[in-house]
Amino acid sequence: MKRDDALKLVREKVSNRNIVKHMVAAEAAMRAVARRLGEDEEAWALAGLIHDLDYDATKDEPERHGPTTVEMLRDVDLPPGVADAIMAHNKHKEAEAALEKALLAVDPATGLIVAAALMHPEKSIAACDVDFVMRRFREKRFAAGADRDQMASCVDLGLTLEEFLKLCLEGMQSVREELGL
Repeated sequence: MKRDDALKLVREKVSNRNIVKHMVAAEAAMRAVARRLGEDEEAWALAGLIHDLDYDATKDEPERHGPTTVEMLRDVDLPPGVADAIMAHNKHKEAEAALEKALLAVDPATGLIVAAALMHPEKSIAACDVDFVMRRFREKRFAAGADRDQMASCVDLGLTLEEFLKLCLEGMQSVREELGL
C-alpha cells in the first residue's frame, strides 16, 4: 500500500477532519522515530497513517477499535508488522516489536503536541520546542486524555522521553501545513 492510496482510503473512511489530522500527525511522528532508529520509514509511517481507519465504524464501540481496522485492510498488502502495530496501539495485543511499541507511544504524543501548540502564545506548532512540550507533559491536567505512561514507554525503544517527544514534534512540524498548525 502506497501513501497516496492510504491517504485516499483514510479520507473515504474517516469523516472527522481532526481524526484525519491526527492520523497524518502520527504518520509524520512515526516516520521521524523510524528514521532515528534505522527502521523502515515507509512501513512505520503507513502504520501511523492508517491506525485509526476504523474510527467512524467504532467510535461508539471502542472495544472493536483496532480489530475492525485490520479487518478493513484484510485484502491490502501491508508491510510486515503493520497489522500487529494497529492491534497493539490500543492494547488488543501486547506491544512487543519496535513498530508496535512506537505506535503505542506516538498515538497519545500527537494529541499532547497538538494541545501544546494550540495553547502556545503563537498558536503554532512551529513555535513549539521540546521544552515547552515537556512542561505540558508534566502538567497532569493538561491534555489529560493523552496517556503519559504510553508516551513514557518510548524508553522501551531506547529513547528518552525528551528525545522521543522532540522526534514527534519535528515530524509533526514537517507537516504543519497539512495539520493546519
